[in-house]
Amino acid sequence: MTPIVSAATTPIIEARGLGKSFVVKRSVFGKAQASVGAVDDISLSLMPGETLAIVGESGCGKSTLGRLLMRLIKPTAGQVLIDGLDVTNISHSAMRHQRRHVQLIFQDPYASLNPRMTIGQTIAEPLMLHDIVPANQRAKRVAELLEMVGLRPEQASRYPHEFSGGQRQRVVIARALASEPKAIICDEAVSALDVSIQAQVLNLLKSLQTQLGLAFVFISHDLGVVKHIADRVAVMYLGRVVEIGTSADIFAAPRHPYTQALLSAIPVAAPPSQQRPKAARLTGDLPSPLSPPEGCRLHTRCPYARPECKLVSMDLDIEANGHANACAFWRELPAQAAEIAREPRNPKLEQLFAAFEAMAATETAAKALQTVTKEG
Repeated sequence: MTPIVSAATTPIIEARGLGKSFVVKRSVFGKAQASVGAVDDISLSLMPGETLAIVGESGCGKSTLGRLLMRLIKPTAGQVLIDGLDVTNISHSAMRHQRRHVQLIFQDPYASLNPRMTIGQTIAEPLMLHDIVPANQRAKRVAELLEMVGLRPEQASRYPHEFSGGQRQRVVIARALASEPKAIICDEAVSALDVSIQAQVLNLLKSLQTQLGLAFVFISHDLGVVKHIADRVAVMYLGRVVEIGTSADIFAAPRHPYTQALLSAIPVAAPPSQQRPKAARLTGDLPSPLSPPEGCRLHTRCPYARPECKLVSMDLDIEANGHANACAFWRELPAQAAEIAREPRNPKLEQLFAAFEAMAATETAAKALQTVTKEG
């Protein structure tokens, strides 16, 4: 598979035919009898300063891919390159040096912090391991990092249990920034937070990206969040990327049926007249990764599946603008989607939205009248 590169410069992280299988059953003599292919033949790149989102259902391999890109786990196939250097088979000591350039933010900040260390000690640890600043300047650098993520320097002496979930995530971000990385992999970094706190953390990440020129791999199942933070989006299904493109293209004109189904599931707080047509929904449950379907892996759930889909597994079809998807019949989907999209509306919801529209119109008219009265 040809790697998709978004620009001519060297990617910070690049995956080439990346694959990872986990043995789940062994014989009495230790021979592997069954394995799960968590990641299968994935090629993509992360360019300097961009945000690449990886989305998909639970169990599709998103988190495994994130750990492979950082070389926390070793791939069973393919290559991982960091700044053009192949790190697939390098030693642990050499990988420690490279890992300074790529950091990881986990979903649960409390589980990723040592409860016996103060947050000051936690943030200072990368400074010591990578010898970034002299010992007599570490406290000052820790204070700077805390202020950078919206915390106070005097909080450095506190322990993780003394902070809220959003504050702990800020501590984890500060620790990631301590090694002065070029890229940060965010593995469901805001999914465990309240909506208001999510917005604060996302705004912080965007601000840091602008300030420091960081690149992000943003792993998430929340497409509403992805839409506002990602430059490019890679959609995964059962270990494979089935569509990848710019965020604008993915959300405006999704090609693959799976992407269409994901987008149609996003709740929209708008009157029916302003909502986008619903794509056909997937049927059935996610197949077992122990025995994925032959051919196109989506054909057992796809409403547009044809007999040919059971026979051939389609590689990514790359368009001129770099948008790529793995559906052989995507050019024929819009007409079918439009026909299936004609679903009966809920009369009660229709009345509710009509009432909201009437209230909004009344409020607009009242404001206009108030303005005219003041000007008069």
